[in-house]
Amino acid sequence: MWTVAHYLPAALFSLKPATATSSGGKTLICPTPFAIKMALLDAALRTRGEVAVKPLWKDIRDLRLMLRLPAQVAVINTFTRIVRPKKNGPSDDDGTGLLTPFGSTIAYREYVSFGGALGLAFQSTSGEALPEFLAELLYHITYLGKRGGFMQLLAPPESQEDAALADAAGWVMLTADQSSFSFEGTLQIFDDCGPKLTFDQVDIYSGKRMTLGKDRILRHIVLPYRLARSSRGFSLYERIV
Repeated sequence: MWTVAHYLPAALFSLKPATATSSGGKTLICPTPFAIKMALLDAALRTRGEVAVKPLWKDIRDLRLMLRLPAQVAVINTFTRIVRPKKNGPSDDDGTGLLTPFGSTIAYREYVSFGGALGLAFQSTSGEALPEFLAELLYHITYLGKRGGFMQLLAPPESQEDAALADAAGWVMLTADQSSFSFEGTLQIFDDCGPKLTFDQVDIYSGKRMTLGKDRILRHIVLPYRLARSSRGFSLYERIV
């Protein structure tokens, strides 16, 4: 049994791969299991507080996830002006006598426009639908990926059988290695929570670090989408029927 929720994007989506550097501008075309679980954790902390959430972390970390993108997904390529710390320390670039620690530069960025609602399906490790306290968190997810990738829940989450999702086109398992996929599909590298990742490691205030490949694991997932058209400013992906 799965708990299924559909979100309609209210803004452009963007999320760098886990292996990207701070200056990298490429984006994945959908949220990863790690990003979705962090959104659930964020909702839990905002609504319940840290003391109540710590015992729930294991349930969030070990969730099974499936995702369904709309029929079309467009990736927009652009250049934007950003500020970043100066390599050689503060300096007076404008002759004003004021030392500034940040400099302005141009950076390449990509943003995703979804052609419809985004489907997310959740299942506990026991194979059952989400417990009530976790299902309630789906109402409080307001963005996925980078801050500003706003999402709006379309309707109350509902429960669906495994067979119903298997018969529906476009659903992809994100939290397990793929046994079959389309050779025309699009390869993405998704990050997920490792089986021993602790609450303190995802707590940004604890100072404990995560090790990529151990605490934050990577999976190569082929999405059932092919590149239909592209130009200098965009790439359009369509679902493979």
